[in-house]
Amino acid sequence: MPTNSSRRRRARALRLGVLSTPLLVLFACATMTVDQERDMGESVVHEVRSQVRLVHDKVVRDYVADIGYEILDATGPQPFDYNFYVVEDDQINAFALPGGHIFIHTGVILNARNVSELAGVIGHEIGHVERRHIARNYNKMRAGGIAQQILTTAGGLYAGQAGAAAGSIFGGMAVASVVNTFTREAEREADDFAVATLPRAGYDPNGLPTFFQTMMNEGGSRPPEFLSSHPSTENRLADTRAAITALDLPPGLKSNDGGKFEIIQRRVRLLTGSGGGRP
Repeated sequence: MPTNSSRRRRARALRLGVLSTPLLVLFACATMTVDQERDMGESVVHEVRSQVRLVHDKVVRDYVADIGYEILDATGPQPFDYNFYVVEDDQINAFALPGGHIFIHTGVILNARNVSELAGVIGHEIGHVERRHIARNYNKMRAGGIAQQILTTAGGLYAGQAGAAAGSIFGGMAVASVVNTFTREAEREADDFAVATLPRAGYDPNGLPTFFQTMMNEGGSRPPEFLSSHPSTENRLADTRAAITALDLPPGLKSNDGGKFEIIQRRVRLLTGSGGGRP
């Protein structure tokens, strides 16, 4: 017979489970639809935002978002309303949540050499969303039974059986980590998307491979997180360079924006007190 404490845990699980209804419904479905991906993004973005330190400075946020929207304007109609966030973190990293929530670390801004390199990273992350790699990851998770495992873990956490681990196993950042574990094919598709779309947005696509090369050179035997979590970097570098060579690029594509990027870098350093990045 269940004890009073176990009944209380189950009741708490039912109450808290209401907060995650979109995720629970999502895991019950065979394939993630656009609407479900949008719901999942809304379910986890608020938690992710509470787990990272965001840069709220309007000038910096608008600068990054404007680049993102320029790329989106060159992409065509999208099923998602994209949002762009800047994370105060010196790690060279960027990630996307379901439904078009893109997070760029200040480490990317400070280590990029010019605006085309920053645009390359943003374009790559948009490519993951546009190509629906997150939905593809979910479908593979479900096929392998991983989704059910996560759901079971979540039930245990909500019931109070995992103690301090509750915030880390099924938190927003855990979901972000799972859905951003992309295959080599997905990485190539996101790179191809960035290379093809950046010129239409007015940016030099060479910013993507030069950013990869710079970070590989500076990373030594331990590459930056943005590269170490994205496999086959050497092959991707060669592939992006080959893809760009095959393009008939129009003249006037920008790698610099008249000093605005450098102003944003200085502003980020002042706001965060960071001494990192390129001088």
